[in-house]
Amino acid sequence: MSAGVTVRVPAKVNVQLSVGGVRPDGYHDLANVFLAVGLHDEVTVTPADTLTISCSGPDAGQVPLDRSNLAARAAELLAARHGIEPNVHIHIAKDIPVAGGMAGGSADGAGALLACDTLWGLGSPQSELLRICAELGSDVPFSLVGGAALGTGRGERLTVLPVGGDLHWVFAVADGGLSTPAVYREFDRLNEGVDVPAPVASPDLLDALRTGDAGALAGALVNDLQPAALSLRPSLAATLTAGTDAGALAALVSGSGPTTAFLAKDADTAEHIAVALLASGSCRTARVAESPARGATVI
Repeated sequence: MSAGVTVRVPAKVNVQLSVGGVRPDGYHDLANVFLAVGLHDEVTVTPADTLTISCSGPDAGQVPLDRSNLAARAAELLAARHGIEPNVHIHIAKDIPVAGGMAGGSADGAGALLACDTLWGLGSPQSELLRICAELGSDVPFSLVGGAALGTGRGERLTVLPVGGDLHWVFAVADGGLSTPAVYREFDRLNEGVDVPAPVASPDLLDALRTGDAGALAGALVNDLQPAALSLRPSLAATLTAGTDAGALAALVSGSGPTTAFLAKDADTAEHIAVALLASGSCRTARVAESPARGATVI
């Protein structure tokens, strides 16, 4: 075995998150168009006497360092499939916002899975890794694949999508996090008694991605969880307004929030929006990133 393996994994933004009604298993059917963006965590695994985790970077203190961490669960699931012990130390260098609706925890799970597979010389096909990812969580398969993809079912069944060019984003990071289960519960509360339609991918949005037309994409962005996130965190409305006033083509809550995402027409406008968001005092920090980004990659 090598001394260690490091994998870089991207954050995501949901350019479409259409949510169906609650299923008997408690999940929701989704039409979830993922786009990987250039904010990354790096996950390093090294041989150890037992499974341990450490974390560094912004908000590292909020990351669980026990077996509940998706990175640890990934190592355990992969090891169990091959009859070996998951004796590795996992170090997560965080740069993706924690509990921010950008799939940072899912990214770490995918990163640890690929890193352990490489460290242990297993050479697992992507299809096997994707099955393990789906066991870990709905967003984990996309963190492995990256680029752009439509997720159906609860988001774990992926169809890779073409993207016609670079898109420029600003992400405003709020103080504190939002629990994804809590946001879904609020979605269910807000839609109680409503006949929620089955979610389908937007043809206009898919065309805008395929051509790389930022203006057309701006008109097609949708997040059915946004009303629930705003209900739980009303202050996000001020952040959305500040970014729009600064020239964003469109603004939306990223996933379950509380990170908010702003689509810009070009890189210079993105930098201007980030400065204006910070000056507004409505967010803790603002990050500029481009998409699409590669999925989990050994570096």
